[in-house]
Amino acid sequence: MTKQDIVNQISKKTGVDKVTALAVVEAFMEQVKDSLGANENVYLRGFGSFILKKRAQKTARNITQNTTMIIPEHNIPAFKPAKVFFDAVK
Repeated sequence: MTKQDIVNQISKKTGVDKVTALAVVEAFMEQVKDSLGANENVYLRGFGSFILKKRAQKTARNITQNTTMIIPEHNIPAFKPAKVFFDAVK
């Protein structure tokens, strides 16, 4: 399912025009990105959580040059579904 499919479904179910539905979907995604960028998790009760997972610093190996390099500690975004969501999909 693409973003356009989601916008079309929201438009059908709510009766809102597609331009407004697209603006809402875009604003939601932008807000999630901004919150995660500010190290704030996003919790949606009954749906799930957009969280940041911390990856520790590690040593990696560049096999082409046969050298080691240090990958610094960093955060990655992740989604953890709520139990209700998980059970519905299961």
